[in-house]
Amino acid sequence: MRCFASARWAWLHRLSFVTTSQQTDPIIGRLIDDRYDVRSRIARGGMATVYLATDRRLERRVAIKVMHGHLADDSNFRNRFVQEARSAARLADPHVVSVFDQGQDSDLAYLVMEYLPGITLRELLRDHGKLTPRQVIDIMDAVTSGLAAAHRAGIIHRDVKPENVLLADDGRIKISDFGLARAASANTATGQSLLGTIAYLSPELVTRGVADARSDIYALGIMMYEMLTGEQPYKGEQPMQIAYQHANESVPRPSAVNPDVPDALDDLVLWATERSPDQRPNDARELLERLREVENQLGYGGSANTQATMVMASTPPASDAAGFTQVLTSPSMRTDPVDPVDAASALSTVAAKRRTKGYWILALVLLLAALSGGTGWYFAAGPGSHVSIPSLVNENPDAASQALIDLGLEVTRGEEYSFDVAAGLVSSTNPVQGALVDKGSAVTVNVSLGRAPVAMPALAGMPRTDVEAFLSENRLTLGTVDEQFNGDADEGIVLAATDAATDADLSAGGEILQGETVNLAVSLGSIPSVSGMGPDEARSTLTERGLLVADKNREEFSDEVDKGVVINADLPDGTIRPGDSATLIVSKGQDLVSVPDVAGKVLAEAKTQLEELGFSVKVISDVAEANWGFPLVTVDQSDPPAGTAIKRGSTVTLTSYLFEAP
Repeated sequence: MRCFASARWAWLHRLSFVTTSQQTDPIIGRLIDDRYDVRSRIARGGMATVYLATDRRLERRVAIKVMHGHLADDSNFRNRFVQEARSAARLADPHVVSVFDQGQDSDLAYLVMEYLPGITLRELLRDHGKLTPRQVIDIMDAVTSGLAAAHRAGIIHRDVKPENVLLADDGRIKISDFGLARAASANTATGQSLLGTIAYLSPELVTRGVADARSDIYALGIMMYEMLTGEQPYKGEQPMQIAYQHANESVPRPSAVNPDVPDALDDLVLWATERSPDQRPNDARELLERLREVENQLGYGGSANTQATMVMASTPPASDAAGFTQVLTSPSMRTDPVDPVDAASALSTVAAKRRTKGYWILALVLLLAALSGGTGWYFAAGPGSHVSIPSLVNENPDAASQALIDLGLEVTRGEEYSFDVAAGLVSSTNPVQGALVDKGSAVTVNVSLGRAPVAMPALAGMPRTDVEAFLSENRLTLGTVDEQFNGDADEGIVLAATDAATDADLSAGGEILQGETVNLAVSLGSIPSVSGMGPDEARSTLTERGLLVADKNREEFSDEVDKGVVINADLPDGTIRPGDSATLIVSKGQDLVSVPDVAGKVLAEAKTQLEELGFSVKVISDVAEANWGFPLVTVDQSDPPAGTAIKRGSTVTLTSYLFEAP
């Protein structure tokens, strides 16, 4: 087994102190599931935190990954968390971190993994920059071997990067973090398609959102480039700039940055990072074969199986003991120069020899088995009598059925709704992929009916929180939320709902497919009344509710509201939303007018003067109205008398007698 050990003292130095954040971490010291005693925090990521814990039942140290609390209610993250446990648990390979357990303890979702004290490849690169070609080959051999096991099991890692390569103190190298892993056949673009690290995303993931085993190969190529040069091939201030380079540019030769990189490794990097997936290795097994051929070609032959390369700390100077780590290779390994040969020819020749040797070995084994009667047992009663269910998801139903029939199985058809698989394609099998069944067994091929329809209740009148919970439970997406003031519904009550795709009204209920988006109109309650408030208080009240109040108030006379007090707010017609404008109407008090002195004036002129001031005029006279304009017909007196302040519109009575008053 290959070894690659880092300096234990350097790692222990990292763990020799407990930070303030660890001291306040409520998980530390907790007993999870009455079994795992959490000791300290190892690392924190975007989805979970990893702790060092003691398994009381088996009395061993383990690493326990705990999902962040704010993600525990998100079904997508929970499913991805469980998927990591299932994906890694299916793999039994010395270069893949083992998963022991997974569960839920009260509010904690967790999975338990083997504990590997050491460092990550990212930390090694951060401390040393570029590595030697031999060190790169040693690390790549282990990582590619682990990834080959995943690809054989039909699993795509989808997040290959130095952070997920662990270099243990005892020399083991393992790949970890299958949190984004998916079945190799589930390569259709989904909302998770572009999850991962932008620096290692393959062109097909960037442009089409699809991934297969060759996407992992691309990430391995980028990682190999980074180990050989000490830097990533693409740089940019924004993630989209890096994504654009992945999609539109070819990865340069590592030797352009580091002239010490051999041509054979240059060619290997370029092969793994071809923009077209069809021009890359089909899976990690094929890349591993080529890598080992390059290893032999460069004179490192046999190290993959018999030698051990270690990253060990040489004795540091006393003045710099805490931060010194050195990369060393085993002195027993040969580093003599080799004769230059054509890389492609050498690789092809070695591969052909290996295949020929493999055929002879296989023929010999079968011959010996037949002579001993073993072949009959193998296919009649032994493991050969069982069939492993292949991955058929997203396949044509007829082709999938024929593949099972060719394996000696009986096929029945079923139907089911599927969120991820398009209608008309295989969505699942029963038994599931990877199950071992006897030949002649019945297998149900379930064909997708597409996304399931959801019967919507009457959403209008429901609280917004209840509607959002319903949408989440039924895999529906909340679209736009139109918040508006409504005097007939309390704040937070849904007023209307529509299907974002068809604009169909769902307020009274209806039917919609899973995955669709629903837009809501939600009440903010009524606009508060500001009548009777002072202008400053009224302005503050409306502003707090999100309305834009005009700087200049409008003043009006009011018989009921005192001067300087707000009468009301002038608001737009129709539906009012936050951000709409409002104008305060402030009282000028009562509209009072002083009665002028009209005594002795011609009656008609006096009447006109009062009416122009807004008064209603009543005349008491012994002269017909037609004669009120004669100079002799004058006003004797007014009621109220001259100088009295009364409301505009009030009645003023004029008295005028040509002859003596009665």
